[in-house]
Amino acid sequence: MLRALLMVGIGGFFGSVARYGVKLLTDKFLPDGFPYATLIVNLLGCFIIGLLFGMVGNKQIGNNTWLVFATGFCGAFTTFSTFALENNVLAADGQSNSAIVYTVISLVVGLLLCRLGMGLVR
Repeated sequence: MLRALLMVGIGGFFGSVARYGVKLLTDKFLPDGFPYATLIVNLLGCFIIGLLFGMVGNKQIGNNTWLVFATGFCGAFTTFSTFALENNVLAADGQSNSAIVYTVISLVVGLLLCRLGMGLVR
């Protein structure tokens, strides 16, 4: 258990540093007014976690590698990648309705709760 926690933590360290690095690069090279860094990390994270999931399925990587890169790195880099993976797994398992409900609830309720939180501190 401790080893797994350390592996996730190490991956998380590098994921959060990479996320910050993307933010620094986009701030330097792209115009203001659009959340480029968030978009980039979300899209990259989706690709990375999809690639890793396929590699686990093909037995190309094991659980330890998954813990470091998917749970740790992608978890710190972006949580959107996990959201995308879970929806794809639901759909692939024939649970398309659950995937739609999960997506709608996550987006609509998430946006509303964010607005509520913002309003509570005004």
